Amino acid sequence: MAKLVNPILAQREFVAGKALILASDTTVISVTGPDRLSWLHSLLSQNLKNLTPGQSTQALLLDPQGHVEQVINITDDGSTCWLLVDVAGRDALLAWLRKMIFRMNVQVEDRSHEFAVVAGWDRAVAGARVEWRDGWAEVAAGGHRYGAAPEQPYKLVLSVIPVEGLPALEAANDWASLAALDALRIAAHRPTAAELDEKTLPHELDLLASAVHLSKGCYRGQETVAKVHNLGHPPRRLVLLHLDGSEHELPPIGSEIVRQDAKPVGRITSVGQHHEMGPIALAVVSRMTPIDAPLLVLTEHGSVAANQEEIVPQDAGKTVDVPKMPRLLMGGKK
Repeated sequence: MAKLVNPILAQREFVAGKALILASDTTVISVTGPDRLSWLHSLLSQNLKNLTPGQSTQALLLDPQGHVEQVINITDDGSTCWLLVDVAGRDALLAWLRKMIFRMNVQVEDRSHEFAVVAGWDRAVAGARVEWRDGWAEVAAGGHRYGAAPEQPYKLVLSVIPVEGLPALEAANDWASLAALDALRIAAHRPTAAELDEKTLPHELDLLASAVHLSKGCYRGQETVAKVHNLGHPPRRLVLLHLDGSEHELPPIGSEIVRQDAKPVGRITSVGQHHEMGPIALAVVSRMTPIDAPLLVLTEHGSVAANQEEIVPQDAGKTVDVPKMPRLLMGGKK
């Protein structure tokens, strides 16, 4: 039916359940075979061995140093495990998964030509093959949230539908854009693949809350996850920025953020115009950037003033108190 161009109207219609969004940035991979859950469990950061049919979860693929390579939304229907992943990372993930099969009884397939992903707010689409419900509002079993639970609701449901059913669905519904969904997830502090770079640690984005099981067995990058969580601090942290609304255009993704003394502290990762909060953004900044420090976002047209809302606190990590060793007595003197 109608394509909702006005971003404010589009968000309101979407959260009211009166519009859908084609999640064109998300694609589908399937894993079948009797070993699929134990195999994925051994490779990813989440406890997947006991995933029940219809259950939704999230997992990370990490590199050997614990940096996040992929954010993967996962559900299983009892015979197939469905991986909903960022389009840009699909080919790399497919190649790596196939390389890791060895003698396991699993089959990995690209299903992007067969299925589309449609986003709804607290509802699935009729005729969906499977649905994935985002559990960001809660802390997943075995997870840990550093910051406070988000006050803004986030009720995203992704429906995997056959592509041949998309034209009829498009004709029967109003449609909002991905920009509308971006504004809603930014307001709810929800990080996605948009927040990743080659140095990202899961702690920096509070992804231990949704995508990491801290008590599960070995997987690539686990040592770094445990070390930073128990003994260290992530070098950066995710923040929400409230942007000066006097500018007519939002700053581009990737824009540099500086303090008022011009010292660089981070970059914009996502930006949107929220129907209640106005212009907002997610940004990754250095851990020691003062919480109350006024910031400036640099653009080619000048700077945009920004204030922080804490997502990941400065003291994130170091959850284990290590007793200090007493000083050794030197030369027998006290």
